[in-house]
Amino acid sequence: MRIIVVTSGKGGVGKTTTSASFATGLALRGYKTAVIDFDVGLRNLDLIMGCERRVVYDFVNVIQGDAKLTQALIKDKHCENLFILPASQTKDKDALTEEGVEAVMKELEKMGFDFVVCDSPAGIEHGALMAMMFADEAIVVTNPEVSSVRDASSVCCNPKPVAPSKVGNRSRNICSSPVTPPSEWKKAKCFRTSTSRSCCASRSSG
Repeated sequence: MRIIVVTSGKGGVGKTTTSASFATGLALRGYKTAVIDFDVGLRNLDLIMGCERRVVYDFVNVIQGDAKLTQALIKDKHCENLFILPASQTKDKDALTEEGVEAVMKELEKMGFDFVVCDSPAGIEHGALMAMMFADEAIVVTNPEVSSVRDASSVCCNPKPVAPSKVGNRSRNICSSPVTPPSEWKKAKCFRTSTSRSCCASRSSG
């Protein structure tokens, strides 16, 4: 199972849209995919995915033991292999714990998921760090605007350490890496959309 976080420094750049589109693309290719909203208190993934009226339990309910993961996962009506795990709309971001997130990731792996896409809050606060904690790769989304690019650079170069953790039998340690300079964007595996630029930064396992 591969875990991919979609993050940014600045809000409103298209993280949730990117997460939804990317997860849907993986599912359409036949991969069993879960997309998780980590933006506790400000969830939007359920709206983008068109399942806002089907939310009964959420990510925090699962972490706190109020619901089983199978109860909280919402199966997409249009894509056979796609599942959504919404964030809580009423809890605080501190409700996300490293142990709780790890337990959910382990259970998803046991359920046979091929990919997990983590829709991160903007910036480098607690919710964003929890989204990055177990990721194998990161997609950093930014708009072609100076403050957005600078904040994205801050996310990529964030010196705050993230503790190594384990999912299954593989250990992961997400560490900082320098942002790709504009002069190297064409050489790097980056792609441009009409509204945003997403740079995929791979992190090695172990």
